[in-house]
Amino acid sequence: MRNTSPAAQVPEDNIDALIATRLLALRQGKGLSLVQLAELSGVSKAMISKVERAQSSPTAVLLGKLAAGLGVSLAQLLTEEKAQPQRLRTRASQEVWRDPEAGYLRRQIAERSAGSGVELVEVELPRSAQVGYPRWSGKPYRQCLWMLEGALRVDYGDDRFELAPGDCLDFGVDRPLVFKALGRSACRYLLVACPL
Repeated sequence: MRNTSPAAQVPEDNIDALIATRLLALRQGKGLSLVQLAELSGVSKAMISKVERAQSSPTAVLLGKLAAGLGVSLAQLLTEEKAQPQRLRTRASQEVWRDPEAGYLRRQIAERSAGSGVELVEVELPRSAQVGYPRWSGKPYRQCLWMLEGALRVDYGDDRFELAPGDCLDFGVDRPLVFKALGRSACRYLLVACPL
């Protein structure tokens, strides 16, 4: 697996502050109280409050639950809202976030554009790491996963798929998802998300 350039990574305290700002803005924008978001997401009110105050570094699983409860994509919690998408996004300008627990690395290659609704995300999942997400409660969208390196198992509801380099899997966010790195090494894949 390739090393990530330090210049491309957002410092951990900055990404926690960004997540805090985005979570608060999205929650308030939907008119939800902490209690209501806690009920929708299955995340405690206390934990949501800690994340909104940048007092906790959330995991991918926690962010997935919050995104599902809000009915937004994970990218909306991890990236700044831009008035105009960038035509050229150099590697150094792509937002990178690392899960503090699983070591999962997520690079936002292209943010979701208003015109097409398509976004590109590169994921590096360490050896034996597993990340699960609940079913999204908001507007559903499709994802297409293209395996680049390593081996990956994807549980899409009750369906299970094992992928090797070059394999492609098309699925939605209408069921719970679990991604697990298989084999003796990490894996890397590209996710393309688009509206239904």
